[in-house]
Amino acid sequence: MKKLLIFYFFIFISSCSSLDFTYKNNVNLTNPLYEKTNVITSGVNLTYLNSYIPTVFGDIKDNTYNLIIEIAEDKTKSSVETNQATSNMRYEIRFKYTLVMVEQDCVTYKKEILSYFTIIPKSEGYNFGTDASLEKKYELVIADNLSQFISLISSNDITSCQ
Repeated sequence: MKKLLIFYFFIFISSCSSLDFTYKNNVNLTNPLYEKTNVITSGVNLTYLNSYIPTVFGDIKDNTYNLIIEIAEDKTKSSVETNQATSNMRYEIRFKYTLVMVEQDCVTYKKEILSYFTIIPKSEGYNFGTDASLEKKYELVIADNLSQFISLISSNDITSCQ
């Protein structure tokens, strides 16, 4: 019985000898730009964006990349009532991302991502609910757009010039 137990233990140890761990290398697998990127924004000033960027890209420890984000916003009245009051407003926000490798001074990735949302504004006086809803939708659009960009960048090669 003791020999059989030692035999099983030996088989178990030898079968585990070729295991490779998924996170063996200390590399950030979900965001390859984390703590390596200086982010520069231009265009429409979205206040939530400036506070959200450090959570996505971290503090700069190794300035390998410059990420230039150009933001453009377009507001469209979807439907107008007979008294010219807007009953539905569509916001389109375009994020143009340009990733530049600092060492070689070349563009490694370029992408434009469009995000949009609609809101029904209240026309009677100052409405705190509409303003809070608009602010929350901006936050969601910014977070979603940056997540899409990180997802795209993770699946592409950003170490060579275009």
